[in-house]
Amino acid sequence: MPNWAAKSKKPPEYRFLASREPLRQPSLPGIQADLPFSVEQFNAQTYKLFGMVSNRTGDGEEVIRWHRERCSKSEKAHAVMKEDLAGGRLPSGSFGENAAWWQIMALALNLDALLKREALGEDCASKRLKALRYALIGIPGRLVKRSRGVIMRSRQHQPTWEVLLRARCRILALPAPAG
Repeated sequence: MPNWAAKSKKPPEYRFLASREPLRQPSLPGIQADLPFSVEQFNAQTYKLFGMVSNRTGDGEEVIRWHRERCSKSEKAHAVMKEDLAGGRLPSGSFGENAAWWQIMALALNLDALLKREALGEDCASKRLKALRYALIGIPGRLVKRSRGVIMRSRQHQPTWEVLLRARCRILALPAPAG
C-alpha cells in the first residue's frame, strides 16, 4: 500500500501494511474455509493475505520482517505469564481484583527477568521459572538462626551452590537505588 494512502491525518501516524504470499500447496475445494488466515484466488494461484497496523517508520518490508522476527518472543512471554505465573487463572469475577492479580503477575515476570539477567548470568537467561525453581530455589537446606544472623546450611558439594554464591556476589555488586 503506498505511504500517501496509509497515513492518518491526526497524530500519531499509523501505517497500514498488507502483503500476500503464494501458498505452496495447491488449493483444494472446501479447504480454504478451514485455514486460520485469509486467502484469495488470483489467476489460478491461491495467496495468503496478511495485514498489520504499525506506527514504526521505515521501509514496509523491514517493518513486516521486524514483526515476524518478534512474534515468537511475545508468544513465549505470554506462555510464561499464563502458565508459569498463573496469569491464565484469574482469582475472581471482580475486575479490580483481577487487575491487581495481573499487575502482581507482571511485576513478578519483570523481577524474574531482572534476576536472570543481572544475578544468574547468561547460562540461566533462557531458563523458565519452573526450571529455576527446581534447580535453585528448591534445593535442600536448613536455616539456622545464630549470632543475630541467619545461616543456610546445605551439602558442601551441592551442584547449585556455586551458582547461588555467584548470584549473591552479583546482587551485592549492583548499584544502590537512588532516592
